[in-house]
Amino acid sequence: MCETDGVADGGGHGRGTGGDQVPEDEEARFSALLEDSAEDLYEHAPCGYLSTLLDGRIAKINTTLLDWLGYARDDLVGRKSFSDLLTVGGRLYHETHFAPLLRMQGEISGIALELKAADGTRLPVMVTSTVKKGGDGQPLLIRTTLFDARDRRAYETELLRARQEADRERDRLKLLNATLQKTLLPPVLVDVPGLDVAAYYHIASVDEVGGDFYDLFPLAAGTWGLFMGDVCGKGAAAAAVTSLARYTLRAAAVYDPDPAAVLANLNRVLNHEYNGTDPRFCTVVFGLLTADPRRGGFHVTLASGGHPPALLLRHDGTADYVPTPGGQLIGVLPDAHIATTNVHLAPGDTLLLHTDGLTEAHTATSPDGRYSDEALLDLGRDLAPSTASATVTAIRELLDTFGTGVDDDTAVLAVHVPRKGGEERQ
Repeated sequence: MCETDGVADGGGHGRGTGGDQVPEDEEARFSALLEDSAEDLYEHAPCGYLSTLLDGRIAKINTTLLDWLGYARDDLVGRKSFSDLLTVGGRLYHETHFAPLLRMQGEISGIALELKAADGTRLPVMVTSTVKKGGDGQPLLIRTTLFDARDRRAYETELLRARQEADRERDRLKLLNATLQKTLLPPVLVDVPGLDVAAYYHIASVDEVGGDFYDLFPLAAGTWGLFMGDVCGKGAAAAAVTSLARYTLRAAAVYDPDPAAVLANLNRVLNHEYNGTDPRFCTVVFGLLTADPRRGGFHVTLASGGHPPALLLRHDGTADYVPTPGGQLIGVLPDAHIATTNVHLAPGDTLLLHTDGLTEAHTATSPDGRYSDEALLDLGRDLAPSTASATVTAIRELLDTFGTGVDDDTAVLAVHVPRKGGEERQ
């Protein structure tokens, strides 16, 4: 039994039926597959091979490269140089960069070039060349390997096309956002007799529509409404809320101009419209301006729903916030508490409304890293007394100094009662 199981032949290969042994005929076929000659491996390699003399003349070329280019061997060997196979641009690059670097370094790899085939078509290739040297260290010839880069070129072209399309889509989105943003803001503030007005909107990102909004519009004779708000979030959803809030405020003010009633109306609309799985809310301050012929200037009633307090820059050089404590966010609760207050704008006074993108801007000079309400109050005290345009210009310049520290859109609206005789501090 032992003499018949697994008897080894002269070549040391098992002839038995063990599961880990290869049948003799299959092994013979496998060995035959590996018996490639060096010449066959060179001629039919999956890449192109080329040997040139130091002056560039082709001394040897394999069949693979000849098939790629559509040439016969006698057309190239001893008759053409490597640079003759290149396109005009490739030939220029070869003479000015490729060949000099190869001479200095002795090798160069991964260079993208284009070959010109016999029929005039172009073949993108990746080229690697080395200089063969003799025993005395002197260069003898140049050996070059070329890999077909058509698939890679097609891939790169597709990537470039996709990137260009993405850039075009980004530009279209920017234009759409800018156009949409303009529709949410008043193009020109109304002219209020006896009042100077200035506003500014700082866009933190051109890629997204912000949720800040403001307006100034006439109501009854001698009365105007103004508001400033900030919708939670950005993008199309925030823009929809912004549009709804702005037009609801204007319509509600026509129906009942009492500031508290106006905000209560907006609160009911938002709470009813967005009380599902995607709640939306905003902060708003609404003001009713009424000319005061007896005292001069304007009487202002402000109602706030969770919005930052307005800043009053007085004619005597002082400045303070106009407190509206306790006002709740608009749209969160069915019956939000609305805080109201009254203030008199005397000649020389300026009232500044703003969104929190200003006071929450990142800055390295503040202890907590934010600009803060206190810093804005200090600025107001430095500016007072000031006009509407001078105040807004100062805010605009301040925002510019923050750079990328302003990560939220910021809106400011200033109303100013000019002094008699036009004596104003600019």
